[in-house]
Amino acid sequence: MPAPTLETPPTAAGLDLERTRRTIRLGRAGVWACLLAGPAALALALTAPSATVVTQGTPAPATNAAAAVEPADPSGYVAEFADAWLRSAADAPDSTSAMRALRLAPGVALPEPAEGAKAPQKVTAVRSVHRNGTQWSVTVAAQYADGVRYFAMPVTASTSGGAVAVTGTPALVAAPAAAKGAPSAYQVEVPGGPLTDTIKDFLTAYLAGSGEVDRYLAPRTSLAAVTPAVADQVDVETVTAREEAATAEQVASDSTRVHIQASVTAHTKSGTWPLAYELTLAARGGRWEIAALTSGGGAAK
Repeated sequence: MPAPTLETPPTAAGLDLERTRRTIRLGRAGVWACLLAGPAALALALTAPSATVVTQGTPAPATNAAAAVEPADPSGYVAEFADAWLRSAADAPDSTSAMRALRLAPGVALPEPAEGAKAPQKVTAVRSVHRNGTQWSVTVAAQYADGVRYFAMPVTASTSGGAVAVTGTPALVAAPAAAKGAPSAYQVEVPGGPLTDTIKDFLTAYLAGSGEVDRYLAPRTSLAAVTPAVADQVDVETVTAREEAATAEQVASDSTRVHIQASVTAHTKSGTWPLAYELTLAARGGRWEIAALTSGGGAAK
């Protein structure tokens, strides 16, 4: 009795080779079938893709084709309308001012100014509120010789701002109420001394052109003086700080920084002007240097 033959388990390479042979046999069979079916079927078999591969991965983030667009503020057009409306008269609808007003507000009645009435010196948009969709409310300030008057009006505007219409007669409204200011962050009184002297010398150079501004600046700080110089003299009235280190009689150790507010008086040819500056000073080498001018919410460094 012959000894049993042990079969060798198939390898990965052997399986791949067998699959390849099977694919070739099927492909040949398909071609012969197409030849028997006709030339058109053969062309279709040769041009058709053999397989479709689907790869599963992280889906691409969906994009919103109609992304939200911030609507354009129509207040500039409304200020133009208000200026024209306040200069127009109902008995002169063909005047330049009346036609300007009616172009933006065809259904709005024109005023009837008294004889000799003065037109506003200037009209400025001061407040715009986006109600919803295309609806806005815009308030303008009209500057007259005897005071300021405020007018609010309803407005319709396209998202792009290319189409604007005042949809109602302007309303004369009260001036805005005064908002309560926040407490000052500068609560520490700074006496005279090296820090106050640096501030005076710097602001004199900054406003009056007396000396170079750069000599008072910390390294890597860049700040141009007011040009042309406007002040003949600068007096420092008060200096307040956030940090107690600003009150020391001696200059603090290197890298110490303090934030101060200086109230000054600038004497110019056109008059005397009270001004205030927010500054950051840094100690270096036994002296205070200007590290930043932050008045107005911005920083010059």
